[in-house]
Amino acid sequence: MTNQNVVVSDASSGIKMAIKLAITSSITYPSSAQKPPPSPGSYITISRKFPMKIETIETTSEPTASKINAWVDSMRASSPTHARVAASISDARDYTSWMLSHPSALVKFEQIKKASEGKQIILFMDYDGTLSPIVEDPDKAFMSKEMRGAVRNAARHFPTAIVTGRCMDKVCNFVRLGELYYAGSHGMDIKGPATKTLKYKKNNPPMAFQPAKEFLPMIDEVYKILVEKTKSTQGAKVESNKFCLSVHFRCVDEKSWAALAEQVKLVLNDYPKLKLTIGRKVLEVRPAIKWDKGKALEFLLESLGYGNSDDVFPVYIGDDRTDEDAFKVLRDRGHGLGIIVSKVPKETSASYSLQEPSEVMVFLQRLVEWKKMSLRG
Repeated sequence: MTNQNVVVSDASSGIKMAIKLAITSSITYPSSAQKPPPSPGSYITISRKFPMKIETIETTSEPTASKINAWVDSMRASSPTHARVAASISDARDYTSWMLSHPSALVKFEQIKKASEGKQIILFMDYDGTLSPIVEDPDKAFMSKEMRGAVRNAARHFPTAIVTGRCMDKVCNFVRLGELYYAGSHGMDIKGPATKTLKYKKNNPPMAFQPAKEFLPMIDEVYKILVEKTKSTQGAKVESNKFCLSVHFRCVDEKSWAALAEQVKLVLNDYPKLKLTIGRKVLEVRPAIKWDKGKALEFLLESLGYGNSDDVFPVYIGDDRTDEDAFKVLRDRGHGLGIIVSKVPKETSASYSLQEPSEVMVFLQRLVEWKKMSLRG
């Protein structure tokens, strides 16, 4: 593999971006015999049609008491306790009504097959809570051997991407499959398969995409500050995800959530180029740019040559509030579908639902079985 630096220009904005290229050869996909994949390290092609200019977002000033309370309310909504989960499930009317709008992707599998008939299915999946269970220690969110096999088999038949808030290196170590696309840090760190298995991008030089690279020094600086500031909050854990930071409060007493949120926001007051968002038992610190999992999905579709195609059927599976950006993109496109992983009713732009990672695995297995049958037929 040879490396070279290339500058891509955006004519409308006058912006130039230096991008590292890694030239590789290609082989036919799918492959009947897979060798053990190396660590992900190749790159994907960036279409010149995709906008190179990434807009920034204005952030607010010092937090008020009302804003802190609003954040805590959002923290509770995104992170229901076991008691609230049980209460939600026991309310049969709410759950039944929600399931009518977001039916099980397993129950409606024939309907999904019909909608995707004759189109290229492309799979996008979150990691935590989707391919692995949610655990108290984020460093122990391991996927099962059976799930890894299901994802590997799916990738042999469909282009498959992991889109996660996790650091690229960490999620690659968890998944250990080189034949996938990876979009770490909420899509701000994208790489293609290390195994050259995709037949639809022959003779095109692959490339990496990191729209927030200039923020790395700032993210590193804020990480060190947050680690120090949150030491006083028992159970809090700050995780560096390279282009973003996660402040986990899964093990923090709920009475301390407001103080923790205020600590984080006070630190960010000195960094107006960063923003605070809320996920599932986690506060996310990210660059204040218009880039998220939805943008990453659009970027990957464009890079694969399906930006404006009607011959593609993207399927995005995720459990977190941050996955809603991708669900909304698919809803607005009018084809493809979002699948929310949840046991409780929640507001979502997804069309279908699955209850837990074990159902995600079954869904992937059924997709592969259907694909194999169609090939034999």
